[in-house]
Amino acid sequence: MKILLTGGAGYIGSHTAVALTEAGHSVIIFDNFCNSSKDVLGRIHQILHKNLPIVEGDIRDTPLLVKTLQDFEIDTVIHFAGLKSVGESVEKPIEYYANNVQGTISLLEAMKQVNVKSLVFSSSATVYGDPQYLPIDEHHPTSATNAYGRSKLHIEEMLKDVAQSDPDWKIVCLRYFNPVGAHESGLIGEDPNGIPNNLLPYIAQVAIGKLPKLSVYGDDYQTLDGTGVRDYIHVMDLAEGHVAALNFIANYPGWDAINLGTGHGVSVLEILSEYEQASGITIPYSIEKRRAGDIAACFAKVDKAKEILKWQAKRSIQDMCSSGCLWQQYRKTLP
Repeated sequence: MKILLTGGAGYIGSHTAVALTEAGHSVIIFDNFCNSSKDVLGRIHQILHKNLPIVEGDIRDTPLLVKTLQDFEIDTVIHFAGLKSVGESVEKPIEYYANNVQGTISLLEAMKQVNVKSLVFSSSATVYGDPQYLPIDEHHPTSATNAYGRSKLHIEEMLKDVAQSDPDWKIVCLRYFNPVGAHESGLIGEDPNGIPNNLLPYIAQVAIGKLPKLSVYGDDYQTLDGTGVRDYIHVMDLAEGHVAALNFIANYPGWDAINLGTGHGVSVLEILSEYEQASGITIPYSIEKRRAGDIAACFAKVDKAKEILKWQAKRSIQDMCSSGCLWQQYRKTLP
């Protein structure tokens, strides 16, 4: 199958490119590199021992998308491209709607023009808003508390309308929980611009001395150790979930949404301890007051993915931390 990955040079996109290629698919990367680096393409080559075709462009450039879909005779699109910082989305909502929502409309217009009607969308557990119950299943009410989450929810609703309008469309929205870790080679991993928004990259930068300490916001939640609990999933498990999703939509038209997570939560202090063991480094941290809007726990119910996709996460927290350490060691050698 010939697959176009929008945003394919990013964190999740690059790992999915590797998983898809190893599964025998032909992958074409489409990226404007606003939140990724062209250097990752060479490291993907080191892993796969082959170059993947790359088209540099913005997904709002509909004519370029049409040309790309035609030139490479694309069968299916996996849509990763979009801005993804919750905090930034609150400050720059127009930019987020322009990139995420308008960009998806551009992609759909291009796909419709060339009659490519198979799409896997990179969604997020943020579409559930504040959890009303745990674990969160796909029937949980959707809502959003910031522009990033709202953009994902708008896109999901648009895709549902598109699928209902034409029975030829095959669309699945994969709702990620908390992707972490890196490829086992250590050659690719999460490389955020500026100060990381997510826990594991932040811990990693404290470990290498780039940041002074980790702030743990709240130790008085109703959890095992009082710190917040989240569902962390290894990025390669997530990538393999996309391979499974492609196999699924090949035979099932319509729209669906499926959680990708592990089905259990891990606390901030548990992650910290595991990273210390993997790295051999003591991570300085301080306990701070709870942040407004933070919740005690959030984790997925993953029965649907097991049943429909025949997929489940198999890598451990230890795997997530050790692969993340390997990536950080390699990253220190980069210019």
